[in-house]
Amino acid sequence: MQGQLDTSLSDLGERQARAAGAAFAAMRPHAIVASDLRRAYDTALAVGAATGVAVQTDPRLRETHLGEWQGRTHYEVDAVYPGARDHWRADATWAPPGGESRVQVAARAVPVIEECVAQIDRSGAWADRPLLVVAHGGVIAAVTAALLGLPVDTWPVIGGIGNTGWTELASRRGRSSPQWRLNVWNADAGSGADDVG
Repeated sequence: MQGQLDTSLSDLGERQARAAGAAFAAMRPHAIVASDLRRAYDTALAVGAATGVAVQTDPRLRETHLGEWQGRTHYEVDAVYPGARDHWRADATWAPPGGESRVQVAARAVPVIEECVAQIDRSGAWADRPLLVVAHGGVIAAVTAALLGLPVDTWPVIGGIGNTGWTELASRRGRSSPQWRLNVWNADAGSGADDVG
């Protein structure tokens, strides 16, 4: 369980990141913002190289901090904390010892999206080009649930996302803020890599 441990992409992950970059090149992203953890940042750099868009980083997009679980296998966590992983997956408000809940993750990551959207809105430069956020599975699930306005007790219905899988959210302007809808969940470029969302 990696959480916020800063690990590099494997050779497979690097190939998958390049495949994701090729898939995003046709979308011509307006901007790319990424977690500063290497596995997401290196993925973002591969996408940036394919699209010609510079990558910005924001530590608020880091993966869920798993506290005492980080660096342990699922089996090791289950041996020390029987049933806790199931409880964590079923309750978005519950955090591993010393870690974060999905609600806490959304509280720190959603403002990144809001700030980027506001900045692009001010520039008037959307022109049907997406904002690309390169993050981690836990962050992607939490942000998706929060932006869609799902009741917190239903957040666990948002499942996992594969390595270099992506999610597409679209917004329609409401009275004062975007109204988000889910267009795509867990799409990939055919080879799946590390953490695109």
